[in-house]
Amino acid sequence: MSQNRANPDCLFCKIVAKNLPADIVYEDDWVLAFRDIYPKAETHILCVPKKHYETTMDIVPAEAEIFTRLMQGVQKVAETLALDGFKIVINNGKSAGQIVPHVHIHVLSGRKIKAV
Repeated sequence: MSQNRANPDCLFCKIVAKNLPADIVYEDDWVLAFRDIYPKAETHILCVPKKHYETTMDIVPAEAEIFTRLMQGVQKVAETLALDGFKIVINNGKSAGQIVPHVHIHVLSGRKIKAV
């Protein structure tokens, strides 16, 4: 992984640095996955890269491996929680509903979730 950069004002960077508490479900060298404190489904996990990127548009081609690592994190979350089906969502940018400016994948499961 390239040098880790963090944004000291970013909520998720603070969680990655363990400066804020979180209910962690999975962690490796690249990814941290934790329960959303405002869940939109019975199971709502956020899978975030440990390196700070505000949106997916900030991930340069040389660092595109982070997408693979995030999806591997999603798979580990699904295995760990024995999810019977799940939806993954990435909100990219404020106008798309991204509240925290740090790339993250929502893993949603547990009750019937409307298809898009």
